[in-house]
Amino acid sequence: MMIRSAKPEDAERLLEIYSYYVENTAISFEYETPTLEEFRERIVTILKKYPYIVLEDEGVIKGYAYAGVFKGRAAYDHCCETTIYLDKDSKGSGYGRALYEALENELKKIGIINLYACIGDPETEDEYLTKNSEHFHSHMGYTKVGEFHKCGYKFGRWYNMIWMEKMI
Repeated sequence: MMIRSAKPEDAERLLEIYSYYVENTAISFEYETPTLEEFRERIVTILKKYPYIVLEDEGVIKGYAYAGVFKGRAAYDHCCETTIYLDKDSKGSGYGRALYEALENELKKIGIINLYACIGDPETEDEYLTKNSEHFHSHMGYTKVGEFHKCGYKFGRWYNMIWMEKMI
């Protein structure tokens, strides 16, 4: 297993991982899978300010994590939003923990002290969304700090969104 910085050339594999979540789940609130060019540009943009990392196992990218702007004001520059996606068949592999620990180490180096995660949250779990992301973040030391009710609409259903926070 190897964790390294993402490169624009990784976009095709990362989009393959991400598209599953857009098309089959309410984990991402996007309705349409971004184009390869749009996704590549997202990687390039994020890398200008924040870490964007991938985890490879036996030469295959199994997941990725990155940080992004929490709020676009200078006073928030020591905070960021974290995001993680794993290959749909990699649940329970330890990849998520490895990615988030590596991401946290990189964020500490650039002076980040507060991490925030924006998570789709079902009132009742269904085939599109479970509480797995909330549980994962709890295991990683995040605590729930806010909830927005019925703010995400996907697959003909309303979903809540929660914010979780971790101080590093």
